Amino acid sequence: MLKGLITGAIAATLLAGTAVADAHKEFTIRATANSNENDEDYDGLVVFKNFVESASNGRVGVEIFMGTQLCGNGAECLEGVAEGSIDVYITTSGGAAGIMPFVQVLDLPYLMADDRVAEAVLTGDFTRKMRDMGLEATDGALRLMTIGNTGGWRNFANTRRRVQTPTDMEGLKIRTVVADLPQELVRALGASPTPIPWPELFTSFQTGVVEGSKNGITDIMGMKFPDAGLQYVTLDGHAYMGALWFMNNDNFLGMPEDLRRVVVDGFSQLQQATFASPKRKSIEAYAAFVEGGGDLYVPSPAEKAMFAAAAGPVQDWFTGNIDGGEEILSALKDAVSAAEADLATAYAADLN
Repeated sequence: MLKGLITGAIAATLLAGTAVADAHKEFTIRATANSNENDEDYDGLVVFKNFVESASNGRVGVEIFMGTQLCGNGAECLEGVAEGSIDVYITTSGGAAGIMPFVQVLDLPYLMADDRVAEAVLTGDFTRKMRDMGLEATDGALRLMTIGNTGGWRNFANTRRRVQTPTDMEGLKIRTVVADLPQELVRALGASPTPIPWPELFTSFQTGVVEGSKNGITDIMGMKFPDAGLQYVTLDGHAYMGALWFMNNDNFLGMPEDLRRVVVDGFSQLQQATFASPKRKSIEAYAAFVEGGGDLYVPSPAEKAMFAAAAGPVQDWFTGNIDGGEEILSALKDAVSAAEADLATAYAADLN
């Protein structure tokens, strides 16, 4: 009987707390990601939810929907955000390229050398530049809130042989998304681009429809691609796997300024969480890949320079074929140069 009274009291307290929180709630943010709870996108959303709800003192609630609960694919999800039925959605540059092709600048190879450079670039004015271009391209519907990370760095992986230089890429059938830029990169390196839907990739490796891909190690191991024959990974780090977090602009601007500040700070917290999450997860993923017999190759600086030189024409293609391409590429290069200069100054102070 006493146990029943205690249980009832606890339940009543929880319900009362929920009622108080609901009474304070003025806005609800419905956020979705087409991934699962093992993904860094989810890690970011959990941090975002906790920060926003706490910092707003319950005035803003955040509901997280993983997978396809609210929308089935990237195009459908972005349409939902534009219409306002979804508040927040995360996509890659390839997923957003259909409505704002210039975001593919994040896929241009060998522009950012490492995490410190990439993170400095994406926390600065470059992201604001892309936000403004995105608002213009979508008639003010989609607001880029931040650019995080989703899987670390893209590297070339294949089922056939170790790739040390661009010559080793010749003839390989490399899986890409449908977007033009990744296909141009694969062609520039002498391989054959083959667009394959992500869910079909495992079987495509098994059957030889494709012989390689350009993915991060956590995706490779999460999808068990080594079991399908993917045994060679070259750590060329040709592109940082940027995650574009969009929010319905009207819904954001419909909040009072103090709550907009909370949401902006929440996305900063989310960004930092997604910067950190792949670093930790990749440690176990690389170890598991090697333990399973995988061949992990780190190109020398000279070999990496060969990859960068071979991929150089992709920048010319981008500026010549993408509306706003020259403008956004110039902004990225300026941001990279500034980040590298700041790091050089920091090293000079920290190493002596």
